[in-house]
Amino acid sequence: MTENLVLEPVVEDQGAVREALFLDLYQRAFPVVARYVGRRGGSFDEAKDVFQDALVIYYEKRVAGTLTLHASDKSYLVGIAKYLWGHRYREEMQHVSLDLTDDWTGEEAAAPSSTRLLRFLETAGQKCMELLRAFYYDQLPLREIATQFGYAGVRSATVRKYKCLEKVRDTVKEKSLQYEDFFD
Repeated sequence: MTENLVLEPVVEDQGAVREALFLDLYQRAFPVVARYVGRRGGSFDEAKDVFQDALVIYYEKRVAGTLTLHASDKSYLVGIAKYLWGHRYREEMQHVSLDLTDDWTGEEAAAPSSTRLLRFLETAGQKCMELLRAFYYDQLPLREIATQFGYAGVRSATVRKYKCLEKVRDTVKEKSLQYEDFFD
């Protein structure tokens, strides 16, 4: 059971205590924030900026005596950082420059090479190719796929489809292929 904690305001003359607090928070919370921002397309520098902003908000509330924690200070700080990153990301998406489209030629984007894709799908075997084709290309419902391929039920068909995809993924990983390798 977590209780609401109201922290006493930090006295400005306690520089060493404040520095120790920041260092502790930085070591505990920044890696979480950096991973979060990185997984959402941000850079390490952006993660540092967001974390610094969150730390300032945390500190200002603490000094003002308005900081009420329902969990740990680390959780509070990470929550602020997540909010700030989401706000920054939404704001940047609204201001995407049209200059990025200056070299657009009007041609469609390059499509992956079907022969290369088929080669990797074949590594999973004929039965897997048929199952994946039925699901992705023919867009048959799993209930119908289960009946057509003789599986006990929808769950069995789902598991089999997953295993087929894993075979293809393993082959791609084994050959250390990148997305670009599938284009002519």
